Amino acid sequence: MKGIFSNVKKRVGNREVEAIPAGFDISGSPLSSSTHRDIVIPKRERSNSFGNGGKRSFGANTKADPRMRDLPALKDTPAGKRDALFQLKLQLCCVIFDHTDPDADKNGMETKWHTLIELKDYVNTPQGQKQMFSEANMPEIINMVQANICRALPPLTESYDPDEDEPVLEPAWPHLQVVYEFFLRFVVSAEVSAKAAKRHIDQSLCLWLIELFESEDPRERDYLKTILHRIYGKVMHHRGFIRRAIGNAFHRFVFETERHAGVAEMLEILGSIINGFAKPLKHEHVVFLRRALLPLHKPRAVKQYHQHLSYCVVQYVEKDADTVIPVVLALCRWWPWSSCAKQLLFLNELEEVLEVCSGAVTGTPCGAAVLREAMMPLATLLARCVGSTHFQVAERALFFWNNEQLVGPGGALSMANAGALLPLLLGPVRRHADGHWNAVVEGLASNVLKMFMDHDPVLFDRCSQDLLREEAETARQRLEADQRWAALERQVQATRATRLRD
Repeated sequence: MKGIFSNVKKRVGNREVEAIPAGFDISGSPLSSSTHRDIVIPKRERSNSFGNGGKRSFGANTKADPRMRDLPALKDTPAGKRDALFQLKLQLCCVIFDHTDPDADKNGMETKWHTLIELKDYVNTPQGQKQMFSEANMPEIINMVQANICRALPPLTESYDPDEDEPVLEPAWPHLQVVYEFFLRFVVSAEVSAKAAKRHIDQSLCLWLIELFESEDPRERDYLKTILHRIYGKVMHHRGFIRRAIGNAFHRFVFETERHAGVAEMLEILGSIINGFAKPLKHEHVVFLRRALLPLHKPRAVKQYHQHLSYCVVQYVEKDADTVIPVVLALCRWWPWSSCAKQLLFLNELEEVLEVCSGAVTGTPCGAAVLREAMMPLATLLARCVGSTHFQVAERALFFWNNEQLVGPGGALSMANAGALLPLLLGPVRRHADGHWNAVVEGLASNVLKMFMDHDPVLFDRCSQDLLREEAETARQRLEADQRWAALERQVQATRATRLRD
């Protein structure tokens, strides 16, 4: 990616940011031909930049700011003067305070909080939205929102474990929460038309929102998820850009940082977006699956977002059965052999995908025909899982043959594929059936053997004979290896005895 374009340094307020050309995707192609300006992405700053000497965008105040003054309430102001007062209050709310600084202007922070609450409550009614969400006020509204939420985030905690540690909460959340509430009311308001939203909520702001998903505060990510989804639904012009920007965020997470707090929330948005895709799928949507979604199976932190990732993948297979081939191959490629817990998650996802191919959702069985290209990798994968030394993995894999949708006519594991499945499965299944310490695994293995034997005894006998020959050959090779090692040991002992005599 670094070879596609070079980084550009800019200054916003008192900090450095990286600028990338407006709109690029994973492949380096332009995101939009309608914009020619640079989009600014914040660099993660060190935590001490938020200290006494640090300033955030638009300038954090540690002394009393002359702009922080009490203004009359909107409801007590004549209608003709409310617009001007509304804009003054918006400008007052653009003042940023450092909530980690004990010497910050507490009175100013309190004044700003009360002003934000007043603005939020005033536009909470249809009448207030009609008065204040006018075209003339929209630039000031967006400026206020950007001044507060578009900021550099502190660095990610190196030893942070979301399963054990408490999340790092945003110290400025009392202000940010009200700003997000106000912005959400603006986005969903019927008074804000799609055309006006397109003009004022531009691609730069959308990119900021996506970057802010790296915040470790789950409350902020929840607001971002709702707001970005609403923007996607309202402003059709930005839909392609938002999808590609999310894809770029996934790409950086998978292949560069492997650290991102908001992958689950972005996948939740995509799950709703994919559900609305029209059939047949466009080529760009299939490319997004291959380049952005499937590589998400690779990171070590896949357990944190796997539920949402699995939902997105299954939605794709429901829309287009042909996508099952890249999905199965990707699962085989990134299968977590070193983690039993992750293998159970992947087996659940694989079963859901195969059920869709078998017509459980669409009503049209196509598994055996579509999966023919990926049948050998799939059979090898299932055979290794059945033969796993971890009883839960073996049990979960054997349960596939208890699923009537998979083994029934047209199913992905139907007896029509017995010729590809049985030669690989017979060895591990027979070992478990001959005696496994877990009674459930032993019983399931016996049932699978009986199923194949009843379906095609000739094939079963041929595979059994092949298995016996392979086991005999393996035993012969092991015996020869033991004999060679024994001969080598005797030679070493003889040489050592000769040297001792000399």
